[in-house]
Amino acid sequence: MPFASVNGTDIYYETHGSGPAVVFAHGSGGNHLAWWQQMPFFSKHYTCIIFDHRSFGLTDDESEPKGRAAFADDLKGLLDYLDIERAAVVAHSMGGRTGVGFTLRNPGRVWGLVLSGSNGGSVNDEARHVRDEHQSREPDRPPGTLRALSLGFSESNPEMAFLYRQFMRLNPKHEPDFLAVPPGYRGSTHKRLTDSEVPILYIVGDEDALIAPKTIEIAASLVPQSRLITMQGAGHSVYYEQPNAFNDHVHQFLTEAMPPDVEV
Repeated sequence: MPFASVNGTDIYYETHGSGPAVVFAHGSGGNHLAWWQQMPFFSKHYTCIIFDHRSFGLTDDESEPKGRAAFADDLKGLLDYLDIERAAVVAHSMGGRTGVGFTLRNPGRVWGLVLSGSNGGSVNDEARHVRDEHQSREPDRPPGTLRALSLGFSESNPEMAFLYRQFMRLNPKHEPDFLAVPPGYRGSTHKRLTDSEVPILYIVGDEDALIAPKTIEIAASLVPQSRLITMQGAGHSVYYEQPNAFNDHVHQFLTEAMPPDVEV
């Protein structure tokens, strides 16, 4: 199995297809397997890189764990290892931290950024209020029900919901505050994302139970070179519930965002 020894750990990765490089960064409920419905499509057009974040799937963290703080540098190390200078990044949920962090720390290396179920750190006071209100609501489903998928999808596709859980169970356990923002932090990435001039596509499901869709709408409004697609009838993991529509939207965006000097 392919591992890249970078930034103090061994990152599990796979490459599929040929063409311009596109990296897929999974969320906290997934690992490299999460993209099984994307690889057959995108590998026809791009060199696709899927990987396991440190402490997910087949990638270990270090004896003194760095956790999510190392995600962006891990991606840099992986792309350097693969001798890939420029790439687009398709990031879901937690993976948005990786994609945005890498984009902002490495100017010129990202030619397109897709943020699925993630605001990418682009927030304002309205977004914070909406987030807090969303998190204070009573759960809209019975205990133990997957919140990453819409209720309708889980009920009508029990085998797909089961498979989603199986992917999740391949990951080591994480502390509940693994992705917590430091107390009192009120920063926003929107100014730096705007200054980067990297084209951005935000995608959110209108039935997202984990992230209030309105916060993604606000995030997109704060970054002039971004656009927003709201997937009707989808929950948090839009790429999983509606893969064909997700793939088409992302492919169209990448086709339009790709600069003429990107190596094909």
